[in-house]
Amino acid sequence: MSKEIPEDAYREIERTIGSDQSVVGIDAKKTHIIIIHMLQKLEQRLDAIENRLSQLEK
Repeated sequence: MSKEIPEDAYREIERTIGSDQSVVGIDAKKTHIIIIHMLQKLEQRLDAIENRLSQLEK
Protein backbone atom coordinates (compact mmCIF):
# COMPACT_ATOMS: atom_id res chain seq x y z
CA MET A 1 0.00 0.00 0.00
CA SER A 2 1.56 3.24 -1.15
CA LYS A 3 0.36 6.57 0.18
CA GLU A 4 1.66 9.77 -1.29
CA ILE A 5 2.26 12.63 1.10
CA PRO A 6 0.52 15.80 -0.06
CA GLU A 7 3.04 18.39 -1.23
CA ASP A 8 2.07 20.95 1.45
CA ALA A 9 2.42 18.36 4.23
CA TYR A 10 5.75 17.22 2.78
CA ARG A 11 7.10 20.78 2.73
CA GLU A 12 5.91 21.45 6.30
CA ILE A 13 7.65 18.32 7.58
CA GLU A 14 10.75 19.25 5.59
CA ARG A 15 10.78 22.74 7.17
CA THR A 16 10.23 21.29 10.65
CA ILE A 17 13.05 18.73 10.62
CA GLY A 18 15.47 20.42 8.24
CA SER A 19 18.87 21.52 9.49
CA ASP A 20 21.61 23.30 7.57
CA GLN A 21 24.05 22.28 10.31
CA SER A 22 23.54 18.55 9.73
CA VAL A 23 25.48 16.56 7.15
CA VAL A 24 22.29 14.73 6.12
CA GLY A 25 20.16 17.88 6.14
CA ILE A 26 17.84 17.02 9.02
CA ASP A 27 17.87 17.45 12.78
CA ALA A 28 17.94 13.80 13.88
CA LYS A 29 16.98 14.52 17.49
CA LYS A 30 13.97 16.63 16.50
CA THR A 31 12.96 14.01 13.93
CA HIS A 32 13.05 11.21 16.50
CA ILE A 33 11.14 13.28 19.04
CA ILE A 34 8.39 13.94 16.48
CA ILE A 35 8.21 10.26 15.53
CA ILE A 36 8.10 9.07 19.15
CA HIS A 37 5.45 11.66 19.99
CA MET A 38 3.27 10.53 17.08
CA LEU A 39 3.72 6.88 18.06
CA GLN A 40 2.65 7.72 21.62
CA LYS A 41 -0.46 9.47 20.28
CA LEU A 42 -1.26 6.44 18.11
CA GLU A 43 -0.80 4.13 21.09
CA GLN A 44 -3.20 6.25 23.16
CA ARG A 45 -5.78 6.18 20.36
CA LEU A 46 -5.44 2.42 19.98
CA ASP A 47 -5.84 1.95 23.74
CA ALA A 48 -9.01 4.05 23.65
CA ILE A 49 -10.37 2.04 20.71
CA GLU A 50 -9.56 -1.25 22.42
CA ASN A 51 -11.22 -0.09 25.64
CA ARG A 52 -14.31 1.00 23.73
CA LEU A 53 -14.42 -2.28 21.86
CA SER A 54 -14.06 -4.20 25.09
CA GLN A 55 -16.98 -2.27 26.60
CA LEU A 56 -19.16 -2.94 23.54
CA GLU A 57 -18.39 -6.68 23.66
CA LYS A 58 -19.66 -6.98 27.25
